[in-house]
Amino acid sequence: MSTLKITNPATGEALAELLADDATTVSAKAQRARAAQPGWSAVPLAERKDCVMRFRDALAAQVEALAATLSLEVGKPITQSRNEVNGLIGRIDFFLAQCERSTATETVLAEPGITERISHEPLGVVGNISAWNYPYFVGGNVFVPALLTGNAVLYKPSECAALTGQHIARLWHEAGVPADVFQLMVGAGEVGAALVAQPVDALFFTGSYTTGMKITQGVGRRIVKLQLELGGKDPTYVCEDVDVKTAAESVADGAMYNSGQSCCSVERVYVHEQIHDRFVAALVETVRGLRVGDPMDASTYIGPITRAAQVQVLQAQVADALARGATLQVGGHRIERPGNWFEPTVLTEADHTMELMREESFGPIVGVRKVGSDAEAVKLMNDTRYGLTAGVYTRDEWRAKALLSQLNAGSVYWNCCDRVSPRLPWSGWGDSGIGLTLSTYGIQAFTRPKAWHLRTP
Repeated sequence: MSTLKITNPATGEALAELLADDATTVSAKAQRARAAQPGWSAVPLAERKDCVMRFRDALAAQVEALAATLSLEVGKPITQSRNEVNGLIGRIDFFLAQCERSTATETVLAEPGITERISHEPLGVVGNISAWNYPYFVGGNVFVPALLTGNAVLYKPSECAALTGQHIARLWHEAGVPADVFQLMVGAGEVGAALVAQPVDALFFTGSYTTGMKITQGVGRRIVKLQLELGGKDPTYVCEDVDVKTAAESVADGAMYNSGQSCCSVERVYVHEQIHDRFVAALVETVRGLRVGDPMDASTYIGPITRAAQVQVLQAQVADALARGATLQVGGHRIERPGNWFEPTVLTEADHTMELMREESFGPIVGVRKVGSDAEAVKLMNDTRYGLTAGVYTRDEWRAKALLSQLNAGSVYWNCCDRVSPRLPWSGWGDSGIGLTLSTYGIQAFTRPKAWHLRTP
């Protein structure tokens, strides 16, 4: 069998070498999942919930070990890794509280001689090709409601987070989910392609637009439920009435958290001309103060770039922006040390001829542009093929709602950014994807409605 090498992005050192799946093992696992799924669906919901609760409690008991593994293999600062593991616990609590109500059979008509009902049946076998930047959040948005609603799951974590994927599979099996119902697939793109080729009932993918299109083409003419959570080029508009320091600190956090490696990281900032210079000064001061260092150090805020190839993308975006007239305010360079490192970066005088303002950066880099009006800001914010999130900073609630209503995005923010709630649907417009997770809709996404027409004789 082939192997998968796991490397620490902070040092370049090897962490582990795992046995990888191939087309044969992926097919065998899919067949076992197909055979096991009806039995799992027949398990009463209360018992499935008990399994999920045991998984939840194991996460809580093992936070430190799980967070350490995550930080070692993806470079996420340890404090942020702990936040992610603990954050999944809250999402699980939401799914546990809402699953029964969201999937209960509903009687919509009851008249003499005829009853109409809607039931929610599991999809069947769900393929889940997940992401490395938030493996607990992104994976949990899929595999928790999928298992609760009676599906079998074929889970392929990113090759950059395979050790975390092993932990997740172990915890599910220890919690009582049968081994054939939740199956781990280890490997890189070829293993994902093998999973896409299986006769699954649904495919849930989180990752880049490019890979999402390959998956779409791989599904081809098969009738498979396909959900794609893809990239973003998320804008924020800072109005002239804000507290400049507070807004700058919030935007900096939204742009730089997890080293900017988030589909909803702030990547474009439009600032009203009346406060532009003061805002930029405050933003640069905040970014200069972000501590870059060992991800295992609790005081570190910026860790390494997980994928070495992305450093080159960031370098190219900076070079392109400077060539087209941008001004480098801070950062802009690879940090010369073992591993994959890039300085937290702010560029101003950014415009939409630059890759910086059009293509996803996925790193600690943000472009800033001065605007003269709300109308100009909205026009520029909507000038993108993506539509994941968008935000507005202002003291005026009416103004904020009026602006947000015009933005083409699945999630909009007033005086905040880079925020996800289990109570709200997570979805994208345009090239940011199709389908949704989270909220009660994200529970029902793992079921198919069945219409019952019941006529008494």
